[in-house]
Amino acid sequence: MTKYKNISKSLNIVLKSMCIFIVSAFIISCNNEDNPKETRLEVDYAILQAQDLRLTKELPGRVSAFNVSQVRPQVSGIIKERLFEEGSDVKEGDVLYRIDPALFQTAYNSAKANLEGKEAILGSTELLAERYERLIKTHAISKQDYDDVMARYKQAKADVDSAREMLENAKINLDYTEVRSPISGRIGRSFVTVGALVTANQPNYLSTVQQLTPVYVDVTQSTTELIKLQRELFNGSLYLRGEKSANVKLKLEDGSFYTTNIDYTITGEKPDFIIGKLLFSDITVSESTSAVTLRILFENPQNMLLPGMYVTAIVEEGVRENSILVPQSATLKTTKSEPYVYILTKETPKDLDDKQDGNEDYKLKDEEYYVVRRNIEIDRDYKNNWLVS
Repeated sequence: MTKYKNISKSLNIVLKSMCIFIVSAFIISCNNEDNPKETRLEVDYAILQAQDLRLTKELPGRVSAFNVSQVRPQVSGIIKERLFEEGSDVKEGDVLYRIDPALFQTAYNSAKANLEGKEAILGSTELLAERYERLIKTHAISKQDYDDVMARYKQAKADVDSAREMLENAKINLDYTEVRSPISGRIGRSFVTVGALVTANQPNYLSTVQQLTPVYVDVTQSTTELIKLQRELFNGSLYLRGEKSANVKLKLEDGSFYTTNIDYTITGEKPDFIIGKLLFSDITVSESTSAVTLRILFENPQNMLLPGMYVTAIVEEGVRENSILVPQSATLKTTKSEPYVYILTKETPKDLDDKQDGNEDYKLKDEEYYVVRRNIEIDRDYKNNWLVS
């Protein structure tokens, strides 16, 4: 808060739970009541209260899909139909493309007929094996004849199993003529048209399906900032308020916040923030940027966040107790860019004690303060103030 007082002499303030900082310029004058040239000047000052601050950090990042699937054909053939609209939502298992099934249907029919023939042979062989099983007990047939029949029976069973596998393989290939969506999500553009020839396991995909609810936001943080944050949490100067993971807000490219009421800037409503959840920090540091990647999970109910979109994540670092904020307008810098402020105090500065010249018994009035310069260390910018460390 800003006050207006008549201030004379110099001033001195110590950073404690309450501080008074001069905000505007002032004139230092002699406070001799008999001096007709005495000059008094009204200057602005601010009384600062120590407070607990929830500190945040803005980090640039990109949106990425929760799941991404590239649609590729599993069999070769000609595309007969495309059964989706580009940019629409599809569900897992929906048919996206249909490949000409003629050759695969023929192969399936042949495999099915082959299985039926093998099963017929197996049926007659099985009956013969059962009959020889009874005859061998009465020694009506030789051991050799019995062994021959049992071998034929086992071979017939193996032939049926092989034919069944061939039929199953033919059915799989026939089913693959319908190219289905592997996941639910939004499908992009199609890179092939009806009549195009596609081959099994080709490197070029037909289209891409991306799950957009929820989405990931990947941001980068320098290792210097990460180490500083870890030290502050370790020594207790910064702490988390019981959350298992840091909450994160999101700012979009146009500067607006990511909210459920997306028109809050127009209606004037209070923004209803969609809060993200910090999942993990990468364990590998980029050698080129000396940064690590943080991954944040956001719900995306309105599909406003799209893969590749540039965003700014506002990550809550923690709470710093008894923090002092100094107005930036009250902060000056030396020629070496060292920040300092002028502060007010009732205590007589030491350098003024040596220059009193008979005024040692002078008592400051209620509206009078000494003015002294004090160097400060700045931690960060905070809403047009400097957080003093």
